[in-house]
Amino acid sequence: MEIINYFAELAGSLPKLLNQIPGAAAQGLIWGIMAIGVYITYRILDVADLTVDGSIATGGAVAAMLIINGWSFWSAMCVAFLFGMLAGLVTGIFHTSMGIPAILSGILTQLALYSINLRIMLGKANTAVSVNKYEMLVSSRYVRELSLENPMFPLIIITVLLVIVMYWFFGTEYGSSLRATGSNQAMSRAQGINTESNKVFGLMLSNGIVSFSGALLTQYQGYADVNMGRGAIVIGLAAVIIGEVVFGKLKPMRGIAGKLLAVSMGAIIYYLVIQVVIWMGLNTNDLKMLTALVVAMFLAFPHWKAKLAARKAAKEGGSVRA
Repeated sequence: MEIINYFAELAGSLPKLLNQIPGAAAQGLIWGIMAIGVYITYRILDVADLTVDGSIATGGAVAAMLIINGWSFWSAMCVAFLFGMLAGLVTGIFHTSMGIPAILSGILTQLALYSINLRIMLGKANTAVSVNKYEMLVSSRYVRELSLENPMFPLIIITVLLVIVMYWFFGTEYGSSLRATGSNQAMSRAQGINTESNKVFGLMLSNGIVSFSGALLTQYQGYADVNMGRGAIVIGLAAVIIGEVVFGKLKPMRGIAGKLLAVSMGAIIYYLVIQVVIWMGLNTNDLKMLTALVVAMFLAFPHWKAKLAARKAAKEGGSVRA
């Protein structure tokens, strides 16, 4: 009887879930932009960068303070992008010039950014940006409206434009050298590529994109918070892995543009799954644990698939010899 009552309650609250899906999709698009930045370091450069937990909050803090002080949202987002690039530059210098491992370099920069973000927000842990007072590109207030103010439209346009620009960039000579650096550093150096400067620029580009997404997130939720980036790297990795697992076998998704789109859609899927799980009654305090489990499962999936394929091949080989 308890199970029947549970599913009856779920069925009754289905309209509530459907009402929340647009908001989850909009958040997924914003975090999908962040995940594209994570993809650049994690997949293209093959560098584990934890700076993003701090740089996304930096972008949000910068955008909030500039918008409050009369800057346009476009100007605020551009400055946020530059601040993110500076954060990536610091991580790159730690890693290449000081010889600190990439993962520790990111942790050090992330730690420093906490204090910097507090200073940007004049010592406050959070700063509100009301859509009633300031003009903003996106806002959660309009997420359920079928109008041009719906944040889905500008977010989709920004995502597509970003993918186009990244597709063009990684097709250039310098972009190709960046990809070569991540694929094989020794061979890249043998070809005369400066792998150290490539790493620094890749980290700058990645964190610039992450910070830009932080500026969008601040506008969407109506405030910037010093802790808004906590766990961002896990969400970014979840989006990357989900995108690869779900869309990796599709031919249109095998090029760099397709992979970046897959990453963005992976973030949307992640937030939709989270929304469904909350709808099913999960305690919101367990969301971080759920995120960790989702990422672990998707990371393990390719490994399990490879092991099953190897066992199948071994069995077929044994039967042929017999």
